[in-house]
Order: sequence, then C-alpha cells, then structure tokens
Amino acid sequence: MVILDISMPSLPGIEATREIKKAYPAVKVLILTMHKKKEYLNNAIAAGVDGYLLKEDAPKELLNAIDMIRQGRTYVSPLLSSDLVNLYVQGQRQNDAAPSEPLSPRQIEIIKMIAEGKSSKEIAEILFLSFRTIQNHRTKIMKKLNLKKNTDLVRYAIRKGYTATAAF
Repeated sequence: MVILDISMPSLPGIEATREIKKAYPAVKVLILTMHKKKEYLNNAIAAGVDGYLLKEDAPKELLNAIDMIRQGRTYVSPLLSSDLVNLYVQGQRQNDAAPSEPLSPRQIEIIKMIAEGKSSKEIAEILFLSFRTIQNHRTKIMKKLNLKKNTDLVRYAIRKGYTATAAF
C-alpha cells in the first residue's frame, strides 16, 4: 500500500496514482490530504485510488482506512461520503469525456479549430506555431480526454459547446 498526498513537490499525488496503477495495478493507494473539494475526490477516484482520507479525519480514521483498503474495499473520509454518493449517482467515475486535468485555454482553442475542420497545418499558421507543436497539443488533448479518434474529439467539442454545430 502506498499513502500519498495530492500536493507533492515533484509529482502530484493523482498523477503518481495513475503511474503506480499503470505499472502495478495490485498496489493499493490511499490519498491522505487536506483537499475537501469534490473535484479532487473525483480526480482521485478516476485515477484509481483505493482510499481518500482527509488529514483532519486521520487521527481517528487512518487505521480503519488502511484495514478497509487491505480487505479490498474503498475508503472515503466521513466528511466526504455524501460527495462520493453524488459522484457515483452522476456516473463521474465512468465519464471519459471529463478530463482528469482541466484543459488549458490554448488546448480549447485548438479543439475549436479541429472541430471546425481545420488541419494541423492550418492551425499552426493561424496560431503562429509549428506543425509539430500543434501535433503535440493534439496528442496531449486526446490523452487528457481519453479519446482515440479525431471524430471523438469533434463530438467532445460539440458537447462542450466549443463549436457552432448543434449536433453531430
């Protein structure tokens, strides 16, 4: 079992969780953090954590959290349990259209142009960037959104209202 904080100096806890789960899926991960916002909880769950414990709950709950996770169960701090239920009801864990990290303004700008049918070369000329830079942005956007095809990216842009197109 690995215990991480979300705010770590070299590699954020959520990204570290992704890397650990990718390399060692059987390793259990407990996030021990001060962050109460449900966005952090949602991102942690999407990354594959087995437990999310607030530091203020740790004195009373740490051993319980570790025991539950060792038994194959998921642990969430009592203060966040209603947030977890809301996330479950909304289907956030399976929602591949929601990036685990927010898109940058530049990435959104590029998505808009892709959805409008512009090629990478055209986008590069408009933004005064190299073709290769646009290709790198496109790759990072697709990875962040967990998309495989360009058509999926266009559908995402339409759902998010990034284009004037009403339907796909």
